[in-house]
Amino acid sequence: MEYRIAVVPGDGIGPEVVAQTLKVLDKVGEVYGHSFKYEKVLAGGCAIDATGGCLPQETIDVCKASDAVLLGAVGGWKWDTLPGNERPEMALLGLRKELGLFANLRPAMLFEELADACPLKPEIIAGGLDIVVVRELTGGIYFGEKGTKDTAMGAAAYDVEQYSEGEVRRIAEVAFDMAMKRGKKVTSVDKANVLESSRLWRRVVAEVGDRFPEVELNNMYVDNAAMQLVRNPKQFDVIVTSNIFGDILSDEASMITGSIGMLPSASLATGNFGMYEPVHGSAPDIAGKDMANPMATILSAAMMLRYTFGLGKEADAVESAVKKVLADGYRTHDIAAEGEEAIGTEKAGDLIAANIG
Repeated sequence: MEYRIAVVPGDGIGPEVVAQTLKVLDKVGEVYGHSFKYEKVLAGGCAIDATGGCLPQETIDVCKASDAVLLGAVGGWKWDTLPGNERPEMALLGLRKELGLFANLRPAMLFEELADACPLKPEIIAGGLDIVVVRELTGGIYFGEKGTKDTAMGAAAYDVEQYSEGEVRRIAEVAFDMAMKRGKKVTSVDKANVLESSRLWRRVVAEVGDRFPEVELNNMYVDNAAMQLVRNPKQFDVIVTSNIFGDILSDEASMITGSIGMLPSASLATGNFGMYEPVHGSAPDIAGKDMANPMATILSAAMMLRYTFGLGKEADAVESAVKKVLADGYRTHDIAAEGEEAIGTEKAGDLIAANIG
């Protein structure tokens, strides 16, 4: 089989971790008889430097014509002084909107080999952690009406949080479908005691839940959810929540698993199309130093194999290769204990590729 992948290396460590991921995908193709065709395009700060805008139309066109998108990271100090609507990060919002990527899946798994890197007490994480945050991605405050106005207290700015029934319904369906394949438990996170948008959210999620009688549905306020993630994370299976709450909670969930450098993500549209990227950012302070952990991006590619291409066996092989490298004692800089020797980005990619098949 031949698969077309739009590759967006981006900024900072993005090109480095993407290069190792393509190395792993090439090995998967070699072992399992697939052909992955890559077309690299610009987005983020590098696109601003090259074209004057963070998301060229050519990038959108190539992504739409591909079977899936693999993205590294965007942003960096170089572009921090640009106005908000011109910043590199706007490329992510643009891609999500243009590609219809409404569901963001962020699995937070604690590899047993990295238990020592988890900041929580051993008795809290005994037996491991396996949580999936399902985040609504194209609605809410990030895409709502924005503006400034004059008030008696001076200049004011506003961002509107708004959700429609349809937007909530489709993300809830993703969460309940996923729960049916896992622990059959959904925790819907909102702020329904304060926000009207959250009250609509809670009502629609409950309506969807009625169609899944086998799945246990719990509602939780976002402040309590943030506390419970560090107090008793094993109570969660699938968390479904809004754009802004999901942004915050998924980063918190990633840190309790040891390192944000280990966490992949998938952003899905209706059907099988998706954009796959690591949860971490561009980390410009270590860019070009062979220090970045490529495992989150490589695990994102495993999600691409599973969710978009339907290649479960190949996805398992990639995930097993990552686990084998960790089990053999290799650690990148972000997960190495004090005094422990760390391997570089390229070496990590070589080891994982070597363990495919």
